[in-house]
Amino acid sequence: MKPTYDYLIVGSGLLGATFARLACDAGRKCLVVERRGHTGGNVYCKEVEGINVHQYGAHILHTDNREVWDFVNRIAPCNRYTNSPVANYGGRLYNLPFNMNTFYQMWGVTTPQEARNKIEEQRAEVLRRLAGREPENLEEQAMSLVGEDIYERLIKGYTEKQWGRPCTELPAFIIKRLPVRFVFDNNYFNDAYQGIPHGGYNRLTDGLLSGIEVRTGVDFLENREELTSLARRIVYTGPIDAYFDYRLGHLAYRTVRFETEVLDIPNYQGNAVVNYTEREVPYTRIIEHKHFESFGAAVEQNPKTVISREYSTEWEPGMEPYYPVNDEANGRLLEQYRTLAAGESNVVFAGRLAEYRYYDMAPTIERAMRLWAEECGA
Repeated sequence: MKPTYDYLIVGSGLLGATFARLACDAGRKCLVVERRGHTGGNVYCKEVEGINVHQYGAHILHTDNREVWDFVNRIAPCNRYTNSPVANYGGRLYNLPFNMNTFYQMWGVTTPQEARNKIEEQRAEVLRRLAGREPENLEEQAMSLVGEDIYERLIKGYTEKQWGRPCTELPAFIIKRLPVRFVFDNNYFNDAYQGIPHGGYNRLTDGLLSGIEVRTGVDFLENREELTSLARRIVYTGPIDAYFDYRLGHLAYRTVRFETEVLDIPNYQGNAVVNYTEREVPYTRIIEHKHFESFGAAVEQNPKTVISREYSTEWEPGMEPYYPVNDEANGRLLEQYRTLAAGESNVVFAGRLAEYRYYDMAPTIERAMRLWAEECGA
């Protein structure tokens, strides 16, 4: 039977939706199937009390790539949100990333030279203990970069909650460098462009998928034979191990559990993101969603607010996979699955789950653009 579609796209997240848009604009006929009951993947927002709640964790578009920025803004113009998270350690607040505000809050220093001297003094002590050898774990690596005070208050507990194991058991390469700025600048990203679509991310994914046939609540893996016959090519964005029925075993992930609450106050924490860096606090951070799209006096116009506490935990089958665990065992297993994938001549494996690789939002869109260029032979 002749295929009905040029492309079957499995997954309606940013990669699948962007690829579908590019293919459709070039005259290709696409069918998008989505396991969940909504489109957008992990950037999906649910409106609660007039607030766009990021259902699968905070997402902030940031990039230096003007092509990506213009592409997004043609579909869903973005606001001027600037990511400036705050860390809470023992009830004291510290600005992130590490900058002169952080150093003043940490030590009371007021000049860049004073801050440099303090960091170098602590680094020197760590390097003395290492006695010329390379850091063997994350703890040694982090302290060799920024010293003990910043590590103990702002890195250690948060990282151990994220990964579910002591920093002394985590590989040093996880923290290759730590951004340290000797200026009073709380802008977390260095990228030229950042923001969030006016009205939330659903406007972006709805725009990307406009005019394209989408079937939600459809599990490709449970309907593989029927769906595969419909298209000439398949773009698969689901878990690579699931595609092969886990025949070689499960790849490991970290996942996140969200505890969301509506509060009868207009402003809970005064910021979109507050990290809780003490190990004893069970959640890693609190997101207050209205601050992504409401600024200044506008925050008070809605008498309610919505917060989400995030709990990092080990992934188990049936949970949503979030962050690949990049260790040697999973690396070996991934290579075996990649070998199997190479034998699927009409299937393109792309995206965070299909490639078992963490992608931020802009790189996901870039990946879809490159993929489409490759499909066109460019």
